[in-house]
Amino acid sequence: MTHSAPPPVRDKHVTGRRWRGAVAALAALAIIGGGALAGCSGSPSSSASAGAGTGQGAGSATGTAAQSNPNIDLGTSLGTSLAPDFRLVNQFGQPMSLSQFRGKVILLGFEDAECTNICPLTTQGMVWAKELLGQAGSSVQLLGVDANPDAVGVSNVLAYSRDHGMVNQWAFLTGSRAQLKKVWSDYHIAVQIDNGAIDHTPALFLIDQQGRLRKVYLTQMAYTGIGQSAQVLAHDISGLLPGHPKLASQQSLATIPGQGPTARVSLPAAPASPAPEGTTVALGPGKPRLVVFFATWLAEVSDLKSQLVSLNAYQATAAGGRLPELAVVNETVTEASPAAVSKFLSGLDLRYRIGLDESGRLADGYGVQDQPWLTLVNAAGKITWSHDGWLPVSQIEAAVAAHSG
Repeated sequence: MTHSAPPPVRDKHVTGRRWRGAVAALAALAIIGGGALAGCSGSPSSSASAGAGTGQGAGSATGTAAQSNPNIDLGTSLGTSLAPDFRLVNQFGQPMSLSQFRGKVILLGFEDAECTNICPLTTQGMVWAKELLGQAGSSVQLLGVDANPDAVGVSNVLAYSRDHGMVNQWAFLTGSRAQLKKVWSDYHIAVQIDNGAIDHTPALFLIDQQGRLRKVYLTQMAYTGIGQSAQVLAHDISGLLPGHPKLASQQSLATIPGQGPTARVSLPAAPASPAPEGTTVALGPGKPRLVVFFATWLAEVSDLKSQLVSLNAYQATAAGGRLPELAVVNETVTEASPAAVSKFLSGLDLRYRIGLDESGRLADGYGVQDQPWLTLVNAAGKITWSHDGWLPVSQIEAAVAAHSG
């Protein structure tokens, strides 16, 4: 699919799956706790509450800057109703129930086992929230429930967990389609298939030590908001823990501006042949560029190494001056670690440098809605073409040629 402006948030990879929130399902969430959910389609709730307990300083989710930040959802109170129990299997095929984690605070996310856009943001935010609590994080259990009816195997949730460095950090649960549908229904998660596209509600629930639903959050399609969302989660979890432990670090929850094509940016370069370490990747106006965004966890759903190597052919054509130069950017903010990027790229014969978007500002500035994401920018810093998903190099070259000038 090609377009000149970012499309709605999509929930899948090269097959073109997308997410569209369901108003009826989100409204039903509020019925559980008698609260109100005033938005969907990735919009933050306008009725965000202060959370389950008191916070501290800049970490509080009640500040004006946080409330006006469109890239984070401060959560909606669900009261104290008991969270519906379920019994599924984790990424190792081991039976697990929600109730077995009584005594711990639970973060329960509904995530597509093959998602390449919004689910990785949810996953990363869950991990960082737990890390922000330091030793107190041992009192937190991270749970995921598969929200993809076409990928319900233990191998699917294991692959997602492995590629996101989560194998031993959470329990990613799955079961039969009938079992999963029951859980989705109990939590009012909308999951549907439309022309091969899977849509689901990107909900994350906070459940207290007594198994009671406290808040629900909707992940926003904003890379810069991952760390901030993690801080909101950690703050609310802290309010449920004895002594309300302080967070290991805090940042402003004000909106972080993106860095679009008109901004001059110099990204650190990942080690990749033949570029030496310590070099940079420059972006900005002055010359046209084809900018390709990717993350290494795409290896779960595509032959990523072959795709990256195939870009050598485009690089060779561009070096001859016949096409705009190539700039490849790793969305490092969603990676398990910077080391994961270096490890994945090690040994690949790449003829171009790869920049590291460590904050997500570049992705947000370029309107990235999925991985991979291809964007053509002219010399004035205007996006003239975008594409979601991999294409053969010949088709990339043809599209670039058609939209240049």
